[in-house]
Amino acid sequence: MFTIISRIFHFGFKNFWRNGWLTTVTVIIMTLALLVFVWLIFFGVVTSRAAASIEDKIDISVYFNTNTAEDEILSIQQSLEGLPSVQSVDYISRDQALATFKQNHANDTTITQAVNELSSNPLEASLNIKAKNPSQYGAIADYLNSGNLSQYIDSVSYTQNQSVIDRLAKIVKTVEVGGVIVMIVFALLAGLVVFNTIRLAIYANREEIGVMRVVGASNALVRGPFVVEGSLCGAIAAFVALAVSAPILFAVDPYLNVFIPGINLFQYFLSNIFLLFIYLLLFGIALGAVSSFFAVRRYLKN
Repeated sequence: MFTIISRIFHFGFKNFWRNGWLTTVTVIIMTLALLVFVWLIFFGVVTSRAAASIEDKIDISVYFNTNTAEDEILSIQQSLEGLPSVQSVDYISRDQALATFKQNHANDTTITQAVNELSSNPLEASLNIKAKNPSQYGAIADYLNSGNLSQYIDSVSYTQNQSVIDRLAKIVKTVEVGGVIVMIVFALLAGLVVFNTIRLAIYANREEIGVMRVVGASNALVRGPFVVEGSLCGAIAAFVALAVSAPILFAVDPYLNVFIPGINLFQYFLSNIFLLFIYLLLFGIALGAVSSFFAVRRYLKN
């Protein structure tokens, strides 16, 4: 058994170096396939961040009657924070609301003068509520409109923004599902291209396979070197794909950050470079080994 295994690796390494151009072409094709694989990972990161960015823009506000005591509002805030569907609740007092209003209209002298002439603060205290999932805002609005709370509440913005919230929720769902579908399709296409490339490389060695079959070589001895060769091509392609991805990410990251604020793909790459390399190495070796295993099978049946 040890002799067979050593011969398999010996002939595998020998074929790898002997078939120079075929090996080079195979490595290039596998590198492209692994680039597709690693960029699908980055695409998943981008879609997740884009979905999170959209969700961050979704919230509802609850405006309280001006005669509602602050203690009552804080009690309602505490009850909302206890709901499993609620992510965060921010309290904005009447004074804070007025200060923000003045700051936002500091350059408008007419509004500023009108506000300064008021004898009392006309603005209402409010709670800004973020749900863990956009689809949960309806249930939160129903909770706020219940009998024991509605007596303190002047209005809830969910009714006015319901169509916008539902539309954004659909966008988030579409982005997530679309990202998964794109990843699956491109992964299958990359695997198919690599399989056909390795099959062509093995076709060029069909006469050698025939000779080995004639002299009585076992299926394992015939197939093994090609599996080793495919695995080597996959391992080298993993190194190349990782090296090529780094400068590309560094170049596109500033432009991507313009469209999706807060995302930093290059930093994500550096932080997870070891894990990404392990993924690429395992995927590359598996892709080369499995493709070689099945590509040489037709010649073992003759």
